[in-house]
Amino acid sequence: MSLGDQHGYGESSRAGDDGAYGGYGGTGQTRTRLPDDPYGSTPRRPRSSSRSLVTIVGVVVLLIAAIAFANRGGDDSGDNGSGGDKAETAPTAASGERPVETKTAGIPTGFAQSEQGAESAAANYTAALGSDGMFNTAKRHQIVETIADPSAMNRLKAGFDADYSADFLKTLGLDEDGSAPSGSTFVNRTLPVGTKATSYSSAAATVEVWCNSLFGLTGENTTNPVTNGWFTVTLKLNWTDGDWKVLETSQKTGPTPVNADDPVSGADEIGKAVEEFGGFTYAR
Repeated sequence: MSLGDQHGYGESSRAGDDGAYGGYGGTGQTRTRLPDDPYGSTPRRPRSSSRSLVTIVGVVVLLIAAIAFANRGGDDSGDNGSGGDKAETAPTAASGERPVETKTAGIPTGFAQSEQGAESAAANYTAALGSDGMFNTAKRHQIVETIADPSAMNRLKAGFDADYSADFLKTLGLDEDGSAPSGSTFVNRTLPVGTKATSYSSAAATVEVWCNSLFGLTGENTTNPVTNGWFTVTLKLNWTDGDWKVLETSQKTGPTPVNADDPVSGADEIGKAVEEFGGFTYAR
């Protein structure tokens, strides 16, 4: 689901690149699995072989040894005194920075003035902007006031208010305050998969956040079932008053992997999972 796939959004919801979060997308597939023997006869069980078992165990042992040797890499001190050059860390590997421990209005804040800090801020801000709180006026304003740069506060607030209008909420089957009808659970959760800083200085940064998302209504009679989608959010950040703050947001669909052939869960199971499984504080 791309956040921009709803309410007429394209790669950017407005000329000012203010992204609007939430949307539709994703398709579900089911596969009918036939019995082992459709004609009712008992399938023959293949004979086991102790020789085959010994061979498999041997292969597994060798595989484990190979993996252990490969992972040892440059950490092997050896006897030559130099230790060799360690393999360079992949750019997508975690930096080892710890998640921030402070929060404002439930949103992680107080990030480091570094490239990793900017990426961590972007991931957490994207999750907040892609939450169900954006569909309630008071909560939406609180989110924007927490993460927005003062110079962009009014513009972002007005833009999001226009996006999440009463008419729009009605088309989704939500009440005016963004709540779901009785017997249903509204799901809008954005899950950052990775981040990439496309530009960085100590005063400003542009970060792309690749995301997966869940969006829709649970319930037997819903016309907007919970679906998932993929999109990339771009945040322009400014270092203000000791923290990273949002100047602009925009989005585009993808990269989107092939849908897995997993069985679709029922509405009750999805609703229960959303209520029981909490979110995370992200750190690059």
